[in-house]
Amino acid sequence: QVLLVESGGGAVEAGGSLRLSCAASGLRFDQYNLGWFRQVPGKEREAVSCVGWEGITTYYADSVKGRFSITRHSAENTVDLQMNNLKPEDTAIYTCAAGMSCLNWAQTWNYILWGQGTQVTVSS
Repeated sequence: QVLLVESGGGAVEAGGSLRLSCAASGLRFDQYNLGWFRQVPGKEREAVSCVGWEGITTYYADSVKGRFSITRHSAENTVDLQMNNLKPEDTAIYTCAAGMSCLNWAQTWNYILWGQGTQVTVSS
């Protein structure tokens, strides 16, 4: 069974940090580019970041540049999203996704496998 499972969400005060992790199973991890999205109820899903299969190419939304960092750990089949200096507007459900390319990394159709998501809540 192919699965992406997120962990690490929670509640934090503004200015704090959280580290999200996404564990992949049932797929050739090194063949996929991995992205993080977030969504607030009633709003469209927003692309946050993507990392290429080689672990070097990365992309970030302007709203998180300089605060978030994406890293993949191929030996462990995981991809992490380190989130620093969190703001209340970062509050959302964060979901990881696997796709064949980061070329259109901000488009949901670029991804073929999605996790269930983990809640991040940032209080002011």
